[in-house]
Amino acid sequence: MKSMKKIKTILVSVYNKSVIPKMTRILNKYKVEIISTGGTKKILENQGFKVIGVENITNYPSILGGRVKTLHPKIFGGILNRDENVNDKEDLAQFNIPKIDMVLIDLYPFQETLESGADHHEIVEKIDIGGVSLIRAAAKNYQNILIVPAIDYLDSAIDLIIKKNGCTEIDDRLKFAQKAFNVTLNYETAISTYFDMKKNKDLILPKNFKQSILSSKQLRYGENPHQKGIYYGKLNDLFEQLSGKDLSYNNLLDIDSAVNLMSEFTRPSFGILKHNNACGFSSSENLMEAWERALAGDPISAFGGVLIANREISLNMAKSIHKLFFEVLIAPGFSKEALELLKIKKNRIILSKKNAKLESVSFRSVLNGVLLQQKDLITDGDNLKTVSNINASKEEMNDLIFASKICKHTKSNAIVLAKNNQLLASGCGQTSRVDALNQAILKAKCFGFKLENAVMASDAFFPFPDCVEIAHKEGVRAIIQPGGSKNDQLSIDYCNEHKMAMLFTGNRHFKH
Repeated sequence: MKSMKKIKTILVSVYNKSVIPKMTRILNKYKVEIISTGGTKKILENQGFKVIGVENITNYPSILGGRVKTLHPKIFGGILNRDENVNDKEDLAQFNIPKIDMVLIDLYPFQETLESGADHHEIVEKIDIGGVSLIRAAAKNYQNILIVPAIDYLDSAIDLIIKKNGCTEIDDRLKFAQKAFNVTLNYETAISTYFDMKKNKDLILPKNFKQSILSSKQLRYGENPHQKGIYYGKLNDLFEQLSGKDLSYNNLLDIDSAVNLMSEFTRPSFGILKHNNACGFSSSENLMEAWERALAGDPISAFGGVLIANREISLNMAKSIHKLFFEVLIAPGFSKEALELLKIKKNRIILSKKNAKLESVSFRSVLNGVLLQQKDLITDGDNLKTVSNINASKEEMNDLIFASKICKHTKSNAIVLAKNNQLLASGCGQTSRVDALNQAILKAKCFGFKLENAVMASDAFFPFPDCVEIAHKEGVRAIIQPGGSKNDQLSIDYCNEHKMAMLFTGNRHFKH
C-alpha cells in the first residue's frame, strides 16, 4: 500500500458555510474535484467552482426535508473502498462509484442548540446523522482517506496539503482519524447525556457518568515533578493569558479556587490564595484599599500566591502589586500602562478573565470510580436565622455574610475571623474545629489584628460550645454557623449569657 496519496476528489458537507472561502486555497491550487450537498454546493458554484451534487452521483434527491442526503452506497462506497483491494475496484467500476480522497465535515451544532435554550424539537433536529456516519467511514479508511471532522482542524489540514503538494501521508491521515473519532465521541456523549436527563426529568445529576473533552494541554508535570499532568478543557473560553510562563497543575487548582471564591462578591474585592485557600481577602469601596487590606491579612503567605481582583487593574495598583512576588494575577482587565509594568517580570502569569459561565457540577476520581456532585452554590445571606436573643448589628451582619462566603471556600475543618469586610485570619484543613479556631486566632495576632468586635464563621456546626467560648474570650461578638448539632442550645445559651449574636444558615459547607 502506498503511503502517499494525492487528493483528487473531496466531499464537502458543512453546517457552517463561513469556512468555505478557506478551502479555495487548495481547490484552486490542485484542481480538486468537489462533491457536495445543497447550500454548500450553491456557495461554491457562486465562487466559480464546478461542483458535482451528491444527488447527481446517487441519482436520488435529498428527502425528508434534508434529513437524508448522503446516506447512500455510492457515497459510502467512494469513501470505504480500499486501493489495493481488487474486489473493491471491481465494485467501483461496476456501480460507477467515484473514488473520494478527502472528506470535510462540520456537524450540526447540537451542543450549541442545547445551550441556547431551544425546545426539545429544535434540539432533536440538530442531531446530525449523515455527518457522523461520513466521519466514521472516512476515519475507518484512514489508510486511503483524509478526514477533516470539524472546521477547527481545517487550517491545519490545508497547511498539510500545501506542504505536501496536494498529497497526504498515512501518518498524517492517522492523526486526523484519531481526531475524528474524538469528535464523534464528544458529539454522541452530549446527545446521550441530554437524553439521559430527558428520560429522568427528576434527576439533577445523570445516572451514567460520561465526559468527553476534545481540547487538552500537556502540563510540565502534575502536582509534583515526578507526576505527569494534563489539562482537559478550553481554558481560552475563560481567560486570555496576557503574559507569563505556561500554567502548571497547581496554578490551575489555585486559579479554580480563586475564581469560585471571587464569584461570591460584587463590591470591589481582592483575594490572595495559597494552596486553594484564601490567605488574604477584602471588599472595600475601591480596589486599591481592598488590595492593601487583603495583603495585610497575611503578607508572608502572599509570597508566591495567586492574586485575583474583580475590577480593572490601574497603573497605580500595578505599582503596588509589582513589589510582590506572585505566581498569577487574575482580573477582568488591565490598563495599558499597568500591563506593561506587570509584564516586566517575564514569568508572571497575567490572566484577563472573560465573562464566561462556570460549570455547575464538579467531579473527582476516587477508588477507581468517579464522584459527581452539584457545586456548592448556595448563598448564606438569603435565609439567615437569628437564634440568639441579641441581633447582629448592620455592620456585624455584613461581616458575617462576608466571613461565611470565605469559609465556604476554605478547606474543612474551617474557621474564618473577619472584621470590616477584611479576612483577619482563617484556620483551615484541621481535624478539630477547636484547632482550626486556635490556628486562626494565632495567625490574626501574628499580623497585629485585634479580635475585639470581630465575627466568626464556621463551615459546619459546633458539636460543643468550646469554640464559642474561646471566640468570646478573644473578643468575637457575632457568630455564623450552619446549626444542626444536638448541642446547639448550649452554644446559643452561652451567646445569650454573654450578649453575643448567633445566626444559623442551615447550610453546611464542607470542602475536602
